[in-house]
Amino acid sequence: MSLLNTLMSRAHSNCELCGSSNNVSLYEIPPTAKADENTALIVCDTCKTQIENPTNLDANHWRCLNDSMWSEHQAVQVMAWRMLTLLKEEAWARELLEQLYLDEAVVEFAKSGLPEEEEVDSSAPTLDSNGTRLADGDSVTLIKDLDVKGAGFTAKRGTLVKNISLTNNPKHIEGRVNGIQIVLVAAYLKKA
Repeated sequence: MSLLNTLMSRAHSNCELCGSSNNVSLYEIPPTAKADENTALIVCDTCKTQIENPTNLDANHWRCLNDSMWSEHQAVQVMAWRMLTLLKEEAWARELLEQLYLDEAVVEFAKSGLPEEEEVDSSAPTLDSNGTRLADGDSVTLIKDLDVKGAGFTAKRGTLVKNISLTNNPKHIEGRVNGIQIVLVAAYLKKA
């Protein structure tokens, strides 16, 4: 049985990312030396066009990843991770990416197909959700509920975090919530 037939059977002739049955075809995930079930999947024309031209992403189309990211197939997991990473400016995509757990080898393969990220400019100011500059020792308030991974609790909206510390990444700060020192995304905070 050819790879195309195997994947069409696996996907029930639907796009493995969005579920569409219109104009589906085999897509080999770059960089791939030899395509197999772990490095290729079935995608529709809409998904393929946006994968190949990421500057024209329709963020709403990719909300389908909420379901497909949980696929048991490595190729689907890799493409879901890549697309969520490309859409990380969208709050819903960041949340899905935080929920997605993949084996280290799968993440390495997923990262291998993305352009290198620019170095974080640590000299840039850390700004809260309103664009107010934050400094070491400031107090901030959470503007949304945040799941704290590994600690087993949710930091609730309105929680006051006192005496924050800036990190070398201007998008993050450190603070103590429920007695635990955690890293918080500055975009989800406002200066108190």
